[in-house]
Parts: sequence; C-alpha cells; structure tokens
Amino acid sequence: MNLIDGKKISNEKRLEIKQKVGLLKKETGKTPGLATILVGDDPASQVYIKSKIKACTDAGICSEHCTMPKNSSKEEIIKKIKELNDNADIDGILLQLPLPDNQDAQECINAISPLKDVDGLHPFNAGLLNLSKSWKEITEKNILVSCTPLGVIYLLRETGIQIEGKTAVVIGRSNLVGKPLSMLLLANNATVIMAHSKTKNLKEICKNADIVVAAIGKPKFVDKDFIKDGSCVIDVGINRTPEGLCGDVDFDGVKEMDITITPVPGGVGPMTITMLLENTLKAFANRK
Repeated sequence: MNLIDGKKISNEKRLEIKQKVGLLKKETGKTPGLATILVGDDPASQVYIKSKIKACTDAGICSEHCTMPKNSSKEEIIKKIKELNDNADIDGILLQLPLPDNQDAQECINAISPLKDVDGLHPFNAGLLNLSKSWKEITEKNILVSCTPLGVIYLLRETGIQIEGKTAVVIGRSNLVGKPLSMLLLANNATVIMAHSKTKNLKEICKNADIVVAAIGKPKFVDKDFIKDGSCVIDVGINRTPEGLCGDVDFDGVKEMDITITPVPGGVGPMTITMLLENTLKAFANRK
C-alpha cells in the first residue's frame, strides 16, 4: 500500500498560496477576503469553520465570519448574502452546509454572486464546469469549482497518478462531490463511470477501474472486493463512528493490497480547505 499524504501536499500548497497573497498585497495594496456564514450551532460545522478561519489567517487572507441563529429564515440568510455580495472587500462567500432542519440550501446558494461563489455550487459556475472541454480550459478561465473535487484532482496530479486514458469510477452523485468530480476527471481525459446506490454489479464495475473514488457516506462500504491491485483509491468519506473517524473505504481490509490510497483523516480533508483558499485567490483575480 502506498499512502497519498494529503496533509503534506496541502501544507506545500498553502505555503504557495501565502506567497501569492503577499505578492498580491504588494502589487495591488489589497488583500483577498473570504466571508463564511454559519447558521445554527452544529458542532461539526463549527469545527470546519474554525479550521477555515485559521487557514485564512495563516495564508494572509482576510476572514470575516457571520454566525446566524438556528431559526434564521431563508429570507434572512439571503439578506446577509446580498450584504456580502455588495461588500467590495469580500472576494469569496461560503455558506456552511448543511443548513439546520434540512432546509433546502440551493435558493440561498443561488443568491451568492457567481464571482464570489468559492464553493462552486452556483448554477452559473456548475454550468461553466460542465461546458468546459479540458482541464487546461478550466484552469485558464479560473472557473470556480467545488473544493473537495478540486482537491482530489490536485492530489492525483501532484502524486503523479495518471488520469488520462484510465477508467475512473466515482461512487456518489452529489452536487458537492460526485457530479463535479466526474466532470473534472473527464476534463483530464479519464473514462468516467458515475455509480450510486442504485447501480447494479457495483463491485464488478469498481474491480475493473484504475481509479476508484468513494464518496457515498457509508463507513467502510468499499472493501477489498471492490478494488484491484495496482489501482488508486480516493476516500472522500468522513464518518464519525464509536471507534472514531473512518472513511468510506475499509482501510484495514485493503492495507495489504498493492494500491495507492488516501487515508482518513489526512487525505482528502486537508485539501478541501486548501482549495477554498485557492478559489478565494481565483475569485480575487476574476473580480479585479
């Protein structure tokens, strides 16, 4: 088993971002700004927000955080978003998901200016991604793409995992991970199969893949019967169990295999916040 050290790669990328921020400040006299919105007091969301604020501070990015009561209405959330849209010092806006009480967040996301949509979830940015023909086009146009999928591609490319011409199976079809990641893999010339809970013969499909991405939200769902020797396994899952954190892949069950894999924690997770910083820089550049 070969481990992909997401923490190490993330730290190297954050240092690069910090240098870029310093250069921007020297050249323009301005500093990129990121605003985060947290509705309610969900403990996991609070941890994520604190991590994002700390990452901004470390990188020299201005951070503004807005906490709203759990019972905030959709109209109140949208009003706050519009205030941040109008704030010239804010380049990126992140609405922490999920919203309390299973509120439908899409209408709130739609209120974020596409130029400030650092989560890449606005229909405008999702559309740009789907219309892009290549990775080169995505990067040259500074398209804002969902942070976790972007982090996965960055990990693959930085570790020298060949994507072009390979068969990739993405288990999960969410707007946050599965769909955008499939588009990014396609842009990198992979042959992509998007699998999900209704897919038949899932194990057989994954067993023939060169790259398997587990983003289904089920602890240790992907075991050794899903994976072939020589493949690359990307575990996007973060599940809290009585035994502690674990991914969607049965890590202990596959550790004797000849594979390359991201651990949980320390794999994809650190890259998500790093790509949020990267997207904030992109948003700054696009707006200026």
